[in-house]
Amino acid sequence: MTFANVFITGIGIISPVGTGVQENLEAIRTAKSGLRPLSLFPVANPFPAGEIHPDPGLGLDPDLPRTHALALRAAREALARENTPPDAIVIGVTTGGMPKTELLLREKNPHPDAYRWHGAGTVATCLARELKCPGPAFTISTACSSGAAALIFGLALIRSGIALRVLAGGADGLCRFTYFGFNSLQLLDPQGARPLDKNRAGMSLGEGAAMLLLVGAGPAPENAIARLAGGGLSCDAYHATAPRPDGAGAFTAMREAIIDAGLAIEDIDYINLHGTGTIDNDAAETTAIKKLFGKTIPELSSLKGMTGHSLGAAGAIDAAVCALGLEQGIVPANAGFREADPRIGISPRPQPHFRPLHRLLSNSFGFGGNNAALVITAPGETTSASRNFALPALRVRGSSCLTGAGGINPTLDKFISGNSAAGMLRDEEIVKDLPVRAIRRLKRLPRLALSLAAAAQLDAALKENPAAVFFGTAWGPLSETYDFLMKLFETKESSSSPTDFIGSVHNAPAGQVALWFQATGANLTAACGDYSFEQALLMASLFSPAGKFSIVLGAEETHPLFSPRLDASVAGDAVASDGGGALIVTPAEAESGTRMKSLFFSSGHNAGAAMASLVSALGGLEIIRGKYGVLFAGIPGADDARAREQMNIFLSLTGFPGPVIDYRRYTGQYAAAAAIASVLAVRLIANGKIPRSLTGAEDLVLEKKGILILGLGPQITAMEARG
Repeated sequence: MTFANVFITGIGIISPVGTGVQENLEAIRTAKSGLRPLSLFPVANPFPAGEIHPDPGLGLDPDLPRTHALALRAAREALARENTPPDAIVIGVTTGGMPKTELLLREKNPHPDAYRWHGAGTVATCLARELKCPGPAFTISTACSSGAAALIFGLALIRSGIALRVLAGGADGLCRFTYFGFNSLQLLDPQGARPLDKNRAGMSLGEGAAMLLLVGAGPAPENAIARLAGGGLSCDAYHATAPRPDGAGAFTAMREAIIDAGLAIEDIDYINLHGTGTIDNDAAETTAIKKLFGKTIPELSSLKGMTGHSLGAAGAIDAAVCALGLEQGIVPANAGFREADPRIGISPRPQPHFRPLHRLLSNSFGFGGNNAALVITAPGETTSASRNFALPALRVRGSSCLTGAGGINPTLDKFISGNSAAGMLRDEEIVKDLPVRAIRRLKRLPRLALSLAAAAQLDAALKENPAAVFFGTAWGPLSETYDFLMKLFETKESSSSPTDFIGSVHNAPAGQVALWFQATGANLTAACGDYSFEQALLMASLFSPAGKFSIVLGAEETHPLFSPRLDASVAGDAVASDGGGALIVTPAEAESGTRMKSLFFSSGHNAGAAMASLVSALGGLEIIRGKYGVLFAGIPGADDARAREQMNIFLSLTGFPGPVIDYRRYTGQYAAAAAIASVLAVRLIANGKIPRSLTGAEDLVLEKKGILILGLGPQITAMEARG
């Protein structure tokens, strides 16, 4: 069942101005500032920051990193009046377990178990475990727009019928990595953030979390606080950190959000600004607003003079405040504003005031030019417009992969002969077809991503560049992250590399791909361990623009010191391996050509129930046996026993007669292996048969049957490749 109307029925929030909804509401009414000199860790001459006091653990597991504790606190408040867990969880983060990891690295702790909370995706999986969510746990990491992008993704999940009740939001904890990183870019204001002020000099870092329960319904339920009416995504494709001066990307995201909500520009009566207080960001955002709204600009303000900039949590905190302000009739203050900037020509109110609100726009922009905008309305303003939210298959127009064997042809040769393609290409092999200017300051992961993107485009032989980018990576750019922290510790936390900091965010490679293609559509990065590529493919299905091309890719680098501590599957593999795969796709408008489709996501902790749900979702025994000729199984080395138990249950439920291929035996053990498996499946579909070296018997002619690709372990996923 799909729903055009998605309502916010629960809110949980913890921020520098309060713990819980009531404290935050009171702070908004009184324009309370949460900025004070940083005290969480030692810093010479600390800048003002939005630090949460007391310790946000609030009696939770002391082993949890700060980000996880904040997220869990907000999630429990959002669900306080609910008797059942949500169907799915979506969270936007940037730091993940970094508040704990940076201490472990400084102490040179070698034990992998100590790093088990590092991954960005562990925040969502922690929430799913604690809240007993039986469905999938999704993670979006698009820098400072992560929380807003997570809400847009949650909206799409409900509209498409994948879930009915989604807990979505964002969380990030303060840590040395982000503090010293932004300081190295000289983006912190020593007097505290002053959004839109003539004398603004930068941002203030903050922390926090907000989680919103989204529910699909026809008319508004009685407990509806507001309606999440629409969302817009875009990419500047301009610079790794600086926004487009003309605000074109911000303009597109805002316009698309309003169109998605079925509203007109003049319907918006308040804009919640991204408004970080940096000179360039505030100027670009207000330029976009003036272009979109003309001379009739609604009231607007930024919260970041009160809360600081909480990175991945910011968009979710802003959305929560918008929903509460709409319900209570509060226009938040633009704290820190004193003198109008004539170069901007827009003056927000420095104090809160009270009046009825109906339709709000909330902006979030991040590194890599990632833009997200939300429209939130009163719950009674529903729509009855007939819209098609069905999840389409994606027609594959081109593909590429990189493994230890090389590109697609040597990798395919290894695979169809039954030999392993595991290993790591030398850097010069990865970049041999890329211009020097494109890779000069890039390290291994963004180089892998660019090489994959360029090769897939060449294979597609298209004159038109992809318009949108969807990227899956479990660990992000490890070389940049490790090098930044090592230099920071070697200098006793006095300096580090701004270039490494810029390149360390999970979505940095996707930003480089967008620059390469000048792709100004949606740009989303999924970061949920071994299932990141599967999530990126789902995002591509939900957000690929009709009539245009998108690129969906997954890539991972293996770092010699960092990876064995983070990924138990890598640590247990005989050969250090990395690489990835990429597909050029377009929404399938006809039953022609090779197609990829995302089919299923679930928690894998109850193997029997999950596999029964999978069989049902695939159409039952007869459909499965008639539709698929071979099964690719993704079995993570660190979860071998559980994954094989799940596989055995699936086989016993279906009696599947075809060959089962453990593709990680051929790719090596790393999180992006599913991307390579998808590319290999596409090529085998085109060839029309599976060779005997893989079947263990005779060649298998596929005829019209497809390949089912299962991800097994802590989560269960299913994709299909069909001709």
